[in-house]
Amino acid sequence: MINKLITLSLIIFLFSCNTEIKQKESENRADTTNIQEITTNEDRKNIIFFGNSLTAGYGVDPSEAFTGRIQRKIDSLGLDYLAINAGVSGETTASGLSRVEWVVKRQPVEIFVLELGGNDGLRGIDPEETEKNLKAIIDKVRIIHPDVEILLAGMMIPPNMGSAYASRFQAVFPRVAEEKNVELIPFLLEDVGGVAKLNLPDGIHPTPEGHKIVSNTVWKFLRPMLQENG
Repeated sequence: MINKLITLSLIIFLFSCNTEIKQKESENRADTTNIQEITTNEDRKNIIFFGNSLTAGYGVDPSEAFTGRIQRKIDSLGLDYLAINAGVSGETTASGLSRVEWVVKRQPVEIFVLELGGNDGLRGIDPEETEKNLKAIIDKVRIIHPDVEILLAGMMIPPNMGSAYASRFQAVFPRVAEEKNVELIPFLLEDVGGVAKLNLPDGIHPTPEGHKIVSNTVWKFLRPMLQENG
């Protein structure tokens, strides 16, 4: 896995995303608004996927993104859950912190999947700041929905920004999960990051097949939570 992390494709992923952050933020916020308006009419238990372009499914049909695939898994089992895609391309933990209250106040939330931090790593933001923001997001969600279950998606970066920074960044996610008592996906892009054929030509975002693998990774951790919520 470590070898994959330092391949050229994943390095391109990290540096190329940084150039697209600002322009994609404005493009995708409108999409998130529409998603939230639609879901207010649904009478199911809600799973909010709150993240950046990986969650938003940039470059693929929404049904092929990992959140859409999760919904199909849910439906195939006859479970009464709705997967809400609240992803915004370019989102950092800081911008997510400013947005999360608006998102989670709009409907009941049984499960909250937090996928943020990757763009912090692209910008070289101090991992302590990333950690502080992730914890604050979790706290905000719990204040509004005290019984919510939370799943945190971990991320890694290659050591091109320095092995010390990469190690500090990677350590943020398990530390947050332990301190805040939330479930952790160790690495969201397991078996996808750095694999050229599983990413779009931009070398940044997963293909439909890449999203399929991501959905299976998420499902391993999400499925037991659905059982607990019965």
